Amino acid sequence: MEQVTTTTSAVRVWRNVRRCFWQSAEERLTRPAWWVVTINWVLAFLLLSLVAWFAFASLRYNWNWDAVSEYAGFFWRGWFTTIQVSAMALVLSTLVGVTAALARRSGFFILRALSRIYVETIRGTPLLVQISFAFYVIASAIHLENRLVVGVCTLAIFSGAYISEIVRGGIESIGASQLDSARAIGLSRVQTYRYVIFPQAIRVILPGLAGMFASLIKDSSLLSVISIGEFTWNAQQVGGLTYSLFETYIPLAVGYLVLTLPITLWTQWLERRTKFET
Repeated sequence: MEQVTTTTSAVRVWRNVRRCFWQSAEERLTRPAWWVVTINWVLAFLLLSLVAWFAFASLRYNWNWDAVSEYAGFFWRGWFTTIQVSAMALVLSTLVGVTAALARRSGFFILRALSRIYVETIRGTPLLVQISFAFYVIASAIHLENRLVVGVCTLAIFSGAYISEIVRGGIESIGASQLDSARAIGLSRVQTYRYVIFPQAIRVILPGLAGMFASLIKDSSLLSVISIGEFTWNAQQVGGLTYSLFETYIPLAVGYLVLTLPITLWTQWLERRTKFET
């Protein structure tokens, strides 16, 4: 009897230990305990820290943080400029993307054609070329000398093309029967989008939007080609003055991570808020 009890206790302990590090398909549908999540996150960070420490230790690199720290204000100014550019471009690109997606579904053929030409042209050409063309050709032609405005508009137009396809995919994921039902009960086109399509499509487009918004923030580094003093441009200047590569790029990576991580966490929170059983 004691042997059976011992075996049962050992099996129970093994199951509890297994649940700390692995979940079956059924168990993944339920949220694990907070301490299980904490243990796994700590282990993941320790593993990544060990890999990073081993990689840098093998370089035998002479760190020169004192020289870079003298330019801390330069880093901060570039970081705040990146926040300013990214925030304006995020709002503007969302408006451009939603407008282009709706134009793609418009009853006017010319709007559908213009939307498709815009999306395919932007997605088929590099952002670096678009920034140079926008500033040195279009902005020069209309005598627009504000580099910040040109940079924000170019980023918004570039990201808007991708957001347009993300939004269009979410809209078209809604079944035709629901659209027919909305028309049957007398909803207008605007009401159909507001009450039927968008509440369901938002669940589909949120992951894609999170990735696109994070990419937009990182793509703002390419504005350095038109000498906008954003985060990357300032870091490159510091690196050129101090001849310190890793000391400038490590803060650069951390700065962008601080900007992109909240967007990812926010969209994940929205996904949980808009999630429901179908």
